[in-house]
Amino acid sequence: MRSSSRMLTPKGASRLFAILRVARPINCLMIGFAVVVAEFIAAGRPPQLHEAALGSLSAALLMAGTMAINDYFDLETDRINRPYRPLPSGIITPRQAFSVGLAASAVGLSAAASLNMGALTTAAAAFLLMVYYNMKGKRSGFFGNILVSICIGLPFIFGGAAVGRVTSTLLFFSAMAFTANLGREVTKGIVDVDGDLLMKARTVAVIHGSKAASRLAALLYFAAVGLSLWPPALKMVNPLYLPVVLLSDAGFLSSSVSLLRNHDRENAERVKGMVMLWMFIGLLAFIAGSVSV
Repeated sequence: MRSSSRMLTPKGASRLFAILRVARPINCLMIGFAVVVAEFIAAGRPPQLHEAALGSLSAALLMAGTMAINDYFDLETDRINRPYRPLPSGIITPRQAFSVGLAASAVGLSAAASLNMGALTTAAAAFLLMVYYNMKGKRSGFFGNILVSICIGLPFIFGGAAVGRVTSTLLFFSAMAFTANLGREVTKGIVDVDGDLLMKARTVAVIHGSKAASRLAALLYFAAVGLSLWPPALKMVNPLYLPVVLLSDAGFLSSSVSLLRNHDRENAERVKGMVMLWMFIGLLAFIAGSVSV
């Protein structure tokens, strides 16, 4: 028997790990979780198993797929900004990343189609937006930031569509996610400014400088905090929402102040990472505000 020959070699394990890195597993988990949260809010009950499984799987795979395709188109920029990533470091080839991206996206769209037409339409719209962004929108700067942030807001609408009910509360939460992520995208432009200059991407940081980009990002974080206070005022959520969302808001405010005080690349990188945490806490607030009390 030659069972040992079938074992995963160190090179194969390295390639598999690289594919996982390209897929951005944390982002995939967060967006899948956001869909389940949206299903819970829309239905007013825990989603059925097939709704939760297919909805979260679809969103996660579409995220993984478009991230892999993003790295394919971003190769030259990443050679400067992130040479340690799987493609510029040569661990996997551009063709492999592109193939993984297409395969994951196809399965993600199939999962959405298994739910209903509304879910498929929303998923297809998100996929097409991200494909356009990767091919052309990325170099447009702030417009490209808007495209990405629309896709971050869409999981709430997708989750509602998955259970057949898109509510005004979900639309409001979608707007909050859009605004917070738009700030994060502008912050990311500060981190990526060297590569973006080479690729002639018209980001806020490239056109107006890191200081102006920091101010705009902070303004968007402030706007997200302001939006977060409206659901309790409009009686969209229960009293459990406020203490949790205030924790998220405190994080956004702290990151905003940090960015205004220090807009260099290293601090922007740190803020970009912390904003993911504040957005996750925001998701927990959405759940807390939607349970029956």
